[in-house]
Amino acid sequence: MSESLAGKIAVITGAASGIGLATTEALLAEGASVVMVDWNEAALTELAGRLGDRAIPQVTNLLDAASCDAMIPEILGKVDHIDILYCNAGTYIGGDLTETTPEAIDRMLNLNVNAVMKNVHAVVPHMSARKTGDILVTCSIAGHFPTYWEPVYAGSKWAITCFVQTMRRQMIPHGVRVGQVSPGPVVSALLADWPEENLRKAKESGSLIDPGEVADAVVYMLTRKRTVTIRDMLVLPTNFDRV
Repeated sequence: MSESLAGKIAVITGAASGIGLATTEALLAEGASVVMVDWNEAALTELAGRLGDRAIPQVTNLLDAASCDAMIPEILGKVDHIDILYCNAGTYIGGDLTETTPEAIDRMLNLNVNAVMKNVHAVVPHMSARKTGDILVTCSIAGHFPTYWEPVYAGSKWAITCFVQTMRRQMIPHGVRVGQVSPGPVVSALLADWPEENLRKAKESGSLIDPGEVADAVVYMLTRKRTVTIRDMLVLPTNFDRV
């Protein structure tokens, strides 16, 4: 049996595009309000105008320490509580380790790992005090399998899998559910680094999924009764045969 999300207040990072935008639209359709977090102020302004009053823009640069630290306090200045935090923002590095740079590694770990931990750290006291809440994180199939063609990205997602599953246990006594959704390749800006020929073949073979499929999984996770936690949901293209 599913529970209603009507009247809930969600925060979604990376909300201006891809999985974040698809999930924003899905939660709005379920009756929730969504604080859309992104660094792209122009995109947020346009989207909030299109999506309506329950879409609340929050300009935050998660790679800037001060901006990241201010995110939850600023949001709580706009809404009176947070029911759902969905840490979705992330970036991608593919290829051999020697093909990237130290600067790109720092950026990936800061966004895919550090920002997630800091956002969760900031919201936990608020949710614990209310004795309820949901924290979800976008992980990846790469967080479950040694994807040797993307070791930096996979390393960041293995770290997130560990963080989410340890926090899930830590938050049980506080009434806060913690889980992750682990998609396979999704049609989004994260695939911009893929070779064009590989991307074309993947699309033609049905080896990619749309962001909306991930959003559907998130809605399912959030609408379970409070005595049920979906600790992880793997969402794969049917024809994805690399793992």
